[in-house]
Order: sequence, then C-alpha cells, then structure tokens
Amino acid sequence: MNARDAKRSVARTVTNRVVNPLVRGLIERGAFPANWCLLETTGRRSGLPRRTPVGNGMRDGHFWIVTEHGWASDYVKNIAVAPRVRIKCGTRWYAGTARILPGEDAHARLRELRRPLNDSVLRVMGTEQLVVRVDLDEPGAPGA
Repeated sequence: MNARDAKRSVARTVTNRVVNPLVRGLIERGAFPANWCLLETTGRRSGLPRRTPVGNGMRDGHFWIVTEHGWASDYVKNIAVAPRVRIKCGTRWYAGTARILPGEDAHARLRELRRPLNDSVLRVMGTEQLVVRVDLDEPGAPGA
C-alpha cells in the first residue's frame, strides 16, 4: 500500500464512521450551519438512498461538489451509475442531475466556492479532488 492509499484508508475510516454520521444527523435535524448540505444519491448496488454531508456549493442554479477522494468516493461511484440526486440545504430539498467533470480544475473551483473551513479540511484530508456539478431542476434555486 502506497502513502496515498494509506492516507485515503485512514481518512475514509474517520470520515465514514465518525464525522459523516454525526454531521448527517445534525443536518437532518436542521441543527448544523448553512455552510453544509446533504447529498442524496441512489446506492449503485442496493438502490437505496445514500446521504453524504458536503460543503454548500449552491451557486447560480447549480450545486458544486469537490470530492475528497475522487473516483474512490462512494457517492461518485453512485452518481456514475445513477446521476439523479437530491440536495438538502437548510430545510429545503432540491432535485437535479449530477455530472462528473474530470477535466475541471478542482483547485480553481475551490477558490471560486470560497468555503474556508470545508475547503481546508478537504485539502488536508483529501487524496484526489474531482469536481461534480449538479444541474438543479429548479432554475430559481438560490445562490449562496
């Protein structure tokens, strides 16, 4: 196992077993800051809804995600199979179609999103950034 794989293994274990369950529960109850949202994908094997906390990337009718572990992220694998997603920001759910953008500059996208806490953690814990854009069904979805 190389250093990147080892880092990914540790980071994913901490994120998936400790951080995400706690943050997901707080977001679902409306008790977490507005700079975090929930991404709901359809499980590629189970067909069940899967919810993952993500930084608030709502901008001009799109929702932007910069992944922590690129193609190794389960939600990216789910999107590749079933691109219809939902996003909960605050108390509201938005539906849309996710598009994985491997040619997009992830670091430039992070600079545009300007989410200091989320983006700092992503840079420290992440092993491979990948950009995902969700085209929201509602053209009137708010910007952040």
